[in-house]
Amino acid sequence: MAKRPVFVPQEKASFARGIETEFSWNGGFAPSQKQKNIHALHGAFQAAHPDARILEISSKSMQENGPALSAFALPKYVPALGKSVPLENVFQAGKVFEHGGPYPDLLTLSPRDAKRDERLRTGGKLTGFVFDGKAYPTEPKTAFYDYLYIIALLENPALTETVLSYNAFTDIEFNPQKSLNCQAAAAARFVSLHRLGLLKEPFPFEDFLHLMEG
Repeated sequence: MAKRPVFVPQEKASFARGIETEFSWNGGFAPSQKQKNIHALHGAFQAAHPDARILEISSKSMQENGPALSAFALPKYVPALGKSVPLENVFQAGKVFEHGGPYPDLLTLSPRDAKRDERLRTGGKLTGFVFDGKAYPTEPKTAFYDYLYIIALLENPALTETVLSYNAFTDIEFNPQKSLNCQAAAAARFVSLHRLGLLKEPFPFEDFLHLMEG
């Protein structure tokens, strides 16, 4: 057995709640095993919450637009490049450490290569982020990642429609004991903010922080 969170929108800060859900775990790294785990997790959550409409957001998702909403695929416009690149690249390229960063060259790599770049592990403590010439803080801990995800969704109306048609989100690759940022949690926050009429374009980071701080 294993436990993983299913993220649902909530109407107050932090606008997403993770509901720990226990399910039968299928070991192994093959995509088919990951998909079995998605099915088991969704089944267990659905049994307890019959009205849930659950979307798996990851490259392993079997649902329409589930893979496209992954940070490895979700396009985020980068003014310096004049084009969009996967959100994962923007997030990794923007990291600033005690002894290095940001690393704009990561914008042009594959998302997987950008995430695995050795400099991200040898620069010391993470001190902040930079995007489009603007500095962003590391606190609240997931704020920069969540903000990137939300504004990336605002740039992609078709994917926004998909997200808004669900009320629960998972990422089978996310283990809260090992990871911090989660695309499923960010999607749940987007739905909550949209329902409350709090999303508008432009959507400055300062407005997002104010909302997150309640």
